Amino acid sequence: MNTEGKQAWPDLASRALGGSVIYANDELFAERENLIKSEEPVFQPHTFGHKGQIMDGWETRRRREPAGDGQGDHAIVRLGCGGVVHRVVVDTSYFTGNYPPEVSVEACGAEGFPGPAELAGASWTTLVPRSPVAGDARNDFEVEAGRRATHVRLTMFPDGGVARLRVYGEPVPDPRLLPATIDLAALENGAVVTGCSNMFYSSPANLLLPGLARVMGDGWETARRRDQGNDWVAVRLACAGAVELVELDTSHFVGNAPGWAALRHDGPGEGPGGGPGEGPGGGTALLPRTALQPDTRHRFAVPGGPVAGQVRLDVYPDGGMARLRVFGRPTAEARSALADRFLRLLPGPQLAGVLRAAGLPADEAGRRAALELFGLQLSI
Repeated sequence: MNTEGKQAWPDLASRALGGSVIYANDELFAERENLIKSEEPVFQPHTFGHKGQIMDGWETRRRREPAGDGQGDHAIVRLGCGGVVHRVVVDTSYFTGNYPPEVSVEACGAEGFPGPAELAGASWTTLVPRSPVAGDARNDFEVEAGRRATHVRLTMFPDGGVARLRVYGEPVPDPRLLPATIDLAALENGAVVTGCSNMFYSSPANLLLPGLARVMGDGWETARRRDQGNDWVAVRLACAGAVELVELDTSHFVGNAPGWAALRHDGPGEGPGGGPGEGPGGGTALLPRTALQPDTRHRFAVPGGPVAGQVRLDVYPDGGMARLRVFGRPTAEARSALADRFLRLLPGPQLAGVLRAAGLPADEAGRRAALELFGLQLSI
């Protein structure tokens, strides 16, 4: 399958990206942590535990008290990385007589790592208003792009079970937490796959996930080629930066690793025309065609620190790769742009808090946060 021309946002809530379900008011039948598993839900009929049929999802007990307005069971997810949400999927797979008739999803942006009690008093905005859902189905909701979110709250009306919650969006890293040298190809820093030749077995977005791959399925793997071409994946880096080191990791790919690989780049602001976002074409070599070993983390120094904004990984002729790392130093202009974007996308209360922490009096911080929310230029 060719993904060129499509925008596949990552799941910001996924456990693979560092997401966590930090609270649920009830999880008697099935654990809340199941909501953010990376793998698809499964079902084994007639598999019973002490509390009934074992379900691969989050399931609450049946409510017996009178259902008041807006009353329902809810769970709070801390996103693996903060970002702007574009789409939400409430997956009720295998929940047939026990799914919620309606759900809602809200979001908030918060500083640091607040607990459930602190988040209870946070300012929440609606991503998905209270809406009907179907059982045993992927209920898909498009979301109007808003402010940067760090947490989401799923509410079921009045109770029931949800297999998975997917929160697809655009990562917006906090520039205050970025060291001098970063992985420019990290999804959590804002990198995104813009195209690939083939993703028959697994998604190329896996290449950009944090940490080491646990199994072969955690990487990107293509079908076997029967022609004279080769497979490739294109990545828009988190920002333009001077590349110092690249890593091509074939861990867990033993009999299906590529024989060779090459990495090319376009500079910041360069468009297509044979560049990394296309099929066969130009670009400047960060790594020439190089032989690879199976099940190995390959690291290569990049002399001269060329500035790259996009890269294209070519594998020859096909096969699988666990991770792609592009370590480099963001340019001064890129760091400034990251900081500006971060501030522009913060929710009002969080922005006011950031400005107060930067030394502004509370009244002035609130005034400037209000100006930003109304689309006026913020000057710090």
